[in-house]
Amino acid sequence: MPKVVSDSSTLIHLARIGRLALLREMFGAIIIPPAVWQEVVIEGKGRAGAEEVRIGQNTGWIQVVNVANEPLMRILKRELDNGEAEAIALAVEMEADLLLIDEADGRRIATLYDLPKTGVVGILMRARLDGRIESLRQELDALREDGGFWIAEALYQKALEVVGE
Repeated sequence: MPKVVSDSSTLIHLARIGRLALLREMFGAIIIPPAVWQEVVIEGKGRAGAEEVRIGQNTGWIQVVNVANEPLMRILKRELDNGEAEAIALAVEMEADLLLIDEADGRRIATLYDLPKTGVVGILMRARLDGRIESLRQELDALREDGGFWIAEALYQKALEVVGE
């Protein structure tokens, strides 16, 4: 089973369109740091993702793991929010197979650490190619309209082209 670490954004946006379970289907389990738990479940109580992530943790497919590398976290927190910083630090520490992160600054810094990464669009593309969803266009439109997720038009079109839609 791959070691997959997630930031908050991917969890929240997939939950907003009712697709959080794709992560369990695709990876078996995901790992989140305490700051992501805090942001999604505690601070996000009553919002998309909060209850789904809490249930995922209770059933064992979402695991909350503390970050041991405090110096790295302090460096990362200079440029990133707590969730992104902890997710990147945890991914580095665990030598994760994949980091789920959407924000541009977080992705840029993850690249500096040579972390394999994808975001919500990449997850949906993979789900379409694997036959887990019927229409990428429908999911991306829901993400934009219902999920409040901004997708550049060029990325939207390229994603659809890659999956043959």
